[in-house]
Amino acid sequence: MVKNIAIGTGRRKTATARVFVREGSGKVVVNGKDLNAYFATPSQVLVVRQPLMVTSSENKYDILINVVGGGLDGQAGACLHGISRALLQIDQSNHTALKANGFLTRDSRMVERKKYGRRGARRRFQFSKR
Repeated sequence: MVKNIAIGTGRRKTATARVFVREGSGKVVVNGKDLNAYFATPSQVLVVRQPLMVTSSENKYDILINVVGGGLDGQAGACLHGISRALLQIDQSNHTALKANGFLTRDSRMVERKKYGRRGARRRFQFSKR
């Protein structure tokens, strides 16, 4: 039985990530796949790894992530937020490094809803004077 050291929940746009941190060698698994296999671009992989790099704990823990909702960029942001919260649970001394990089703040930007009588959230139909 593998024991979780810390659990963190991360959110971004409409994506939610549940992060489980365990003792290990630095393996990151997202929805049953390897990190590089799950995310399409290297920049998304880098976003997920950032909290580990900042706290210099890349090879200390194995990380298991369940992420749902949104697209891959939103999911990568949710994973970053969740990993940061979990690392904070493990060691409070990580707080300054994580906070300075803005990893503990939930990015609250969401897609604005579509309004009635409009083509999108703000786009209006073409105005005709005559």
